[in-house]
Amino acid sequence: MGLTKQYLRYGPAALFGLVASASGNAAFVALRGERGRCVAVPACEHVFVWDTRKGEKVLILKGLKQEVSCLCASPDGLHLAVGYEDGSIRVFSLLSGEANVTFNGHKAAVTALKYDQLGGRLVSGSKDTDVIVWDVINESGLYRLKGHKDAVTQVLFLKEKNLLVTSGKDTLVKWWDLDTQHCFKTLVGHRTEVWGLALVSEEKRLITGTADSELRVWDITYIQEEQDKDPDEPESKKSKGSSLRAEENTGEDETLELDECPEERLLKCSKVGSIMREGRDRIVTLATDGTGKILACHGTDAVLEVFSVLSEEEVQKKLEKKMKKAKKKAKQKSEEEPEGSVELSLQEEIQRVTNIRASAKIKSFDLILSPKGELKIVLVLQNNIIESYNLNLSAQVPQAVRASKITIGGHRSDVRTLAFSSDNIAILSAAAESVKIWNRSTLQCIRTMECEYALCSLFVPGDRQVIVGTKTGKLQLYDLASGSLMETLAAHDKAVWSIALSPDQRGFVTGGADKCVKFWEFELVKDESSIQKRLSIKQVRILQLDEDVLCVRYSPNQKLLAVSLLDCTVKIFYTDTLKFFLSLYGHKLPVLCMDISYDGALIATGSADRNVKIWGLDFGDCHRSLFAHDDSVMYLQFVAKSHLFFTAGKDNKIKQWDADKFEHIQTLEGHHQEVWCLALSPNGDYVVSSSHDKSLRLWERTREPLVLEEEREMQREAEYEESVAKEEQPVVAGETQGETGLAGRKTIETIKAAERIMEAIELYREEMAKLKEHKAICKAAGKEPSEYVLEVFKKVKSSELEESLLVLPFSYVPDLLRLFNEHIHLGSEVELLCRALLFLLKIHFGQITSNHMLVTVIENLKKTTISRVSEARDVLGFNMAGLQYLKREIEAKDKVTFFADATDRFEEKKRKRKKKEKMVLAVV
Repeated sequence: MGLTKQYLRYGPAALFGLVASASGNAAFVALRGERGRCVAVPACEHVFVWDTRKGEKVLILKGLKQEVSCLCASPDGLHLAVGYEDGSIRVFSLLSGEANVTFNGHKAAVTALKYDQLGGRLVSGSKDTDVIVWDVINESGLYRLKGHKDAVTQVLFLKEKNLLVTSGKDTLVKWWDLDTQHCFKTLVGHRTEVWGLALVSEEKRLITGTADSELRVWDITYIQEEQDKDPDEPESKKSKGSSLRAEENTGEDETLELDECPEERLLKCSKVGSIMREGRDRIVTLATDGTGKILACHGTDAVLEVFSVLSEEEVQKKLEKKMKKAKKKAKQKSEEEPEGSVELSLQEEIQRVTNIRASAKIKSFDLILSPKGELKIVLVLQNNIIESYNLNLSAQVPQAVRASKITIGGHRSDVRTLAFSSDNIAILSAAAESVKIWNRSTLQCIRTMECEYALCSLFVPGDRQVIVGTKTGKLQLYDLASGSLMETLAAHDKAVWSIALSPDQRGFVTGGADKCVKFWEFELVKDESSIQKRLSIKQVRILQLDEDVLCVRYSPNQKLLAVSLLDCTVKIFYTDTLKFFLSLYGHKLPVLCMDISYDGALIATGSADRNVKIWGLDFGDCHRSLFAHDDSVMYLQFVAKSHLFFTAGKDNKIKQWDADKFEHIQTLEGHHQEVWCLALSPNGDYVVSSSHDKSLRLWERTREPLVLEEEREMQREAEYEESVAKEEQPVVAGETQGETGLAGRKTIETIKAAERIMEAIELYREEMAKLKEHKAICKAAGKEPSEYVLEVFKKVKSSELEESLLVLPFSYVPDLLRLFNEHIHLGSEVELLCRALLFLLKIHFGQITSNHMLVTVIENLKKTTISRVSEARDVLGFNMAGLQYLKREIEAKDKVTFFADATDRFEEKKRKRKKKEKMVLAVV
């Protein structure tokens, strides 16, 4: 057997250069008890928490592979729910930064997340059109709501009632009764997609944002509340000034409501008018602050529009003022004002506060109203910036003041060129507006210098200066110590596509879109401003070609120069005489990148035709053509002192290859969009890459050996796991394909959990059959067979329990039921076992009831479960009563309220009583 060549694995070391991704939304979080200071933003697969005051990253919530698509902070401020592109949801603790709970239910990206008032339930909407309600405390899915025909855009819980309202791209707004889990009302008054929803005025108003410049306002009337009111009370007083003139409704889209039950038993929803936005395009985000007093929205532009929603008291005051004015006018005209004709317009109830113009297009925002009445707003912009604004609402003319701007951590546009310094310590990255120098070990940006649109770059030998080639054909020379531009040369008439340092380090060569290859040398010139000489560059030779030059590379001995042209060929010239030597042709599309190995034996070329070709540089023969990527190969570079090379592609992947054996070694997956370029450190230990997702990633060579056979096996396993997730979901007998369904989804984890349960039951069967032999094993393991099965059962994640039981074959169920009976009788894990028992009875009802062997087991289970559950309920009731008693004792002793929010509730009751008294007086 021949020796297998071993390689060393490259692994992800860090993600940097990213402030915030535009894929998800921003959310204020409470860190160390302080609200309105820290904001959580998506950053590819991670979540970064930034301190907006200091401009520092204070916490990183690490994700797995999928990109973050949605964020929602819990009401208590201790947790953050994060939705991902693959449909999974993870709940992170902000104290520890760990993911406590994982929910798998959606098949596509999570588009909306919302907690209920207490934070016990979480609702998620997705591109797969489903809405799922999750129990956060029990870490399990409650139910799936099906009804939308396109992606869900927003989900909202109603605070006091067990209702849910959802909107979708199917133009519908649906109302769900969570007690019965069905849709009882559908609003179909929208002509285009509903992109946003907001509840205001103590949840008596619904505001919807669509693809036009209108914000449609709907009045919500709760039937039960209406019935509770005094029937003799005048209709005008019931509305309390919120009724509107009929002419306010523009009439362009009629309010149609599809009711899925014969009568409106819960609420009525009717359109009352529209508020016009200044933006002409679609709504991107529509949201209110926690109190519902401030409403804000933005479109696809850079303007955030802020509105103030008047409370009932403010509406009443305004109405009284208006009535007084009307009476005065009536007296002057000596006319009688007809009763009830004075009403507030919608624009008076929902007033425009101000418009905030950001420095770039807004992708998402969040807002929080401080107790002092100051509004804090945070904006995530398209160009990798976070801006925060303060708005003083008590001012006569509220003006937004920018409080902070986080920019230093990244570029405004995509990084198109990267370079490593000769000592492997500094990394250069250049984009359309700036050049940044990063410290590789700390990942801190140590220099930022303004530049034109950069396409290629290099460190000058000595690492004290850098040269950047631009889209306009200029070469810009920067000094790193001062961070200043030393010189700008008009090198080419068009874009400088490539730059390569000569092996003797005395000069470099550039290739441009003006069909020229130019040779440059470094020189020291006298600086007029100082006595010392400074570095400059001068052109020494020029090579004119017939096609645009895309890439240039020197051979290590500097005898040959390889030039890639737009005609899909690579031409090799002698460096000294510039005579033509070889032409490498075979690519179907232009060669975008190439590199020559350290010994000058091989040249590898990467093309837009997705192939990489390996050629011999002695005769120009093609050794092998490799299908490298699923899209254009954007960059290629050999590892120092080896025949291994890396390629970067537009298919989001970076791959490592062996040019001797023509084998694919490993794939570095991490970027979520096209990879533009990469750079290898001179010692080959580090790879840095840049992508259209605005991130820079550092990969490090580990000491872990990589065996190709094992790598292929892991790849096959990953493919199998992916195929399992895409399989059809198991059908539950007797379940109709209606509006509701099971919350969970079959994943590789649920299958593995089911396999573990099966193994435990098989072991239990074997050991019960061979009891004598087994007892010795049991004592060694320290557990009885039935206890071992329970241990395995307890280890199944709560969120995966139902799906694991769903894929469990029925042959294992009778044994499970007997074990459940045994453990419930002993009083261990009653809640967990009852939950599993009820689910098994539900899905295998027919088979269990028709099996005579199980009749006695079911009878015993009936007795034990009822007695044990009632015992558990009694214990809970006793504990609750004890806590209530202790609370009353402490309150009586200290004469203070135990809970902080009780005083607020008392004030609210007082206010409501006063209001009622006023109304009674008015009626009298």
